Amino acid sequence: MLKNLKSLFIVEEEASKKPSSSAPAQAQPEKTATQAHTIHQSEQGQPGQVNDKFMDILFQAMENNNPDGFDYMEFRQSINSLKKMPMDDKTRFQSAFAMAQTLGATPAGLLDSAMHYIAVLKREEQQFEQALAAQKTKQIGSKEQEIGKLEQDIQAKAEQIKRLTAEIEAHQQQLQQLRQDISEASVKVESTKNDFIASYNALVEQIQSDVENMKQYLK
Repeated sequence: MLKNLKSLFIVEEEASKKPSSSAPAQAQPEKTATQAHTIHQSEQGQPGQVNDKFMDILFQAMENNNPDGFDYMEFRQSINSLKKMPMDDKTRFQSAFAMAQTLGATPAGLLDSAMHYIAVLKREEQQFEQALAAQKTKQIGSKEQEIGKLEQDIQAKAEQIKRLTAEIEAHQQQLQQLRQDISEASVKVESTKNDFIASYNALVEQIQSDVENMKQYLK
């Protein structure tokens, strides 16, 4: 089911072209959508890339919250089934909706269910932020506390006689290493955040694009 869900949002032709290197693949949205529900990446880490692990987490959340009956997810599947047909977006959406109507679908119901999935993804983003905050405390907070203690030790030992100079220099080297560790940890944490945001935005942009098309075409 998860693989089928992926196919609704990630075009197979694009997946077959992704490089064989270990770099995360970038799944591009089908078209630019309103950015009302996307979130901004952190400026500290590396630019985010769509990450398979995060995409699986987000897809799983959508699957777990897919109610019984015909809704946006099934509507998108109908749209995808028409993509190989020579028709524009308006005709594709209206044709898919014509089939959906036989199952009791309405434009308002499809819009509501699309927004439901955006809300599901938003909850995942909030849970990720909480987990990220805990990870920051674990990876960075303890090192910052250790830096403060070492700085106090350096100040105290600097006032002692010259025989403590070697010890002070050793602490200074440790202090430099800790600062380097914090810098590297900060970039890693923010880069991880950006991977999640890129994955989140890729999904939300596609859903929002469908929302805009449904608003325009399903009347």
